[in-house]
Amino acid sequence: MRVIADLHIHSRYSRACSKDLTLPNIAVWCAKKGIGLVGTGDFTHPAWFAGMQKELQPHDSGFYTIKKSEIYFVPTAEISCIYKRGGKVRRVHIIVVAPTLEVVKKINTKLASIGNIHSDGRPILGLDAEELAKIVFDASPDCLVVPAHAWTPWFAVFGSESGFDSLEECFGETTKYIYAIETGLSSDPGMNWRLSQLDRIALLSNSDAHSLANLGREANVFDFPELTHHAFVNAIRTKNQKQFLHTIEFFPEEGKYHVDGHRACSVRLTPQETKKHKGLCPKCKKPVTVGVLYRIDTLADRKEGEKPKSAIPYKNIVPLQEIIAEAFGVRKQSKKVQAAYEKMVARKSEFEMLLDVSYDVLSSIAGDRRIVDGIRRVREGKLTILPGYDGEYGTIRIFNDAERVENKQQKLL
Repeated sequence: MRVIADLHIHSRYSRACSKDLTLPNIAVWCAKKGIGLVGTGDFTHPAWFAGMQKELQPHDSGFYTIKKSEIYFVPTAEISCIYKRGGKVRRVHIIVVAPTLEVVKKINTKLASIGNIHSDGRPILGLDAEELAKIVFDASPDCLVVPAHAWTPWFAVFGSESGFDSLEECFGETTKYIYAIETGLSSDPGMNWRLSQLDRIALLSNSDAHSLANLGREANVFDFPELTHHAFVNAIRTKNQKQFLHTIEFFPEEGKYHVDGHRACSVRLTPQETKKHKGLCPKCKKPVTVGVLYRIDTLADRKEGEKPKSAIPYKNIVPLQEIIAEAFGVRKQSKKVQAAYEKMVARKSEFEMLLDVSYDVLSSIAGDRRIVDGIRRVREGKLTILPGYDGEYGTIRIFNDAERVENKQQKLL
């Protein structure tokens, strides 16, 4: 059974997240996207957890479902650990994947005695990441503890501003139970393959969605003889290449911290330029934010293009709404884009169209050659990307300026 999984999302109770993020709405959008297994997000928040207990129904697979939906849910949460270690303030975000609501209850009870889990769906706790791992594994050895967006400068296990140089430095004696990291939007598996210390680690990709439309912007593709919670966890722990098929990735240049820079001065730098300027903004002479590309290059012990035998493949995508918007020469939020998107996903899921469907079938679904041409270019990687830096998303251009003018003129006709 082939299933696409997005294990890191948020609820309506997280800061800066859409109020439309309810379990029924999440299920509807997962069907549009082609996601079969999704994290609940935010299980530490009391109100959200109460809703989970009310709406989620246990399934024979070991996962959960809701009424009138075939989407599987697994309890997940992201926790922000801010603490001092080695004379430095550490800010590490951790994804926890729990097997059951009963285990979630144990974790929540313990965390509530340590800090405030009521104010935000992603709680901020003065808790060492190693201690959090111990709490989670004490609740159940079947849990997964996954460092979130592992390379983000400010809030990640390998972050340039607050992280560590190895998993062992962060997780200590619990490191042997850390089987995966989340690569984040600003890196892809190929970049992470350059670190031999990650050879045993599964590289997961998830959306970290704060809105329904962003579900599945990154995801994981599995194939099981029978989908069960045990098979799912085991595939991640063992990096079973017959069951963990590939990940679905942003183009990492589009991520908010791919290269270095200083947003206040609109300065974007390559790692080589950062070294040339000794880590300072050439305009204001203040320190730049060191991005993921530089940080990986610092810790890497392999050359670009090398990979371990255990590597899980990956495929890069651009979300369908962005492709439609580029094809029409309008904003992604426009009614024209939304109408075209809804028409298309009523026929096939977004992932099917982005990855699998033939161009002839796409033509019959889209009814517009510009959309089909956009999907073709994304599949072939024929894009122009201005990389993201210092919290600013990168920009992707599928069509050049002349083609965009032509697309707009065609729209008017």
